[in-house]
Amino acid sequence: MQANDVRVLKSAAIPTFAVGVVAVAVSLLAVGGKGALGAAIGTLLVGVFFSISVVAVSYAARVSPQMMAIAAMVSYLVKVVAIMVVLASFRDTTAWNTQAFAWTVVVCTLVWTGFEVRAFMKTKLLYVDPEAGVPGKGDS
Repeated sequence: MQANDVRVLKSAAIPTFAVGVVAVAVSLLAVGGKGALGAAIGTLLVGVFFSISVVAVSYAARVSPQMMAIAAMVSYLVKVVAIMVVLASFRDTTAWNTQAFAWTVVVCTLVWTGFEVRAFMKTKLLYVDPEAGVPGKGDS
């Protein structure tokens, strides 16, 4: 994983987990222990899914720019489908409060996405390789 990718991951993960802690506290006060458990699981779900996505795109970027784009699209699709499956699977659970869980997933997803976009916009990436040789000038 490149340094830029680690910065993006940290820039999105830290605010997301901070919002998750707030969601756990609010759910605990509003709904009780089951609400706090639902919010904690929702925060963990978002953190794990989005971290895997960043790692997959980072790995694909080392292969080629085309693979990076494909990995980003596929990981996004898999992420959305997987979250929908998890939400549908646990819709009728009584182990935790499903509304606290669902709202935490939505809020943490928005926070992660927003801070990930912010991190990418602040990252200084070169558009050309400054150490590349010029064809026809004897450089290889």
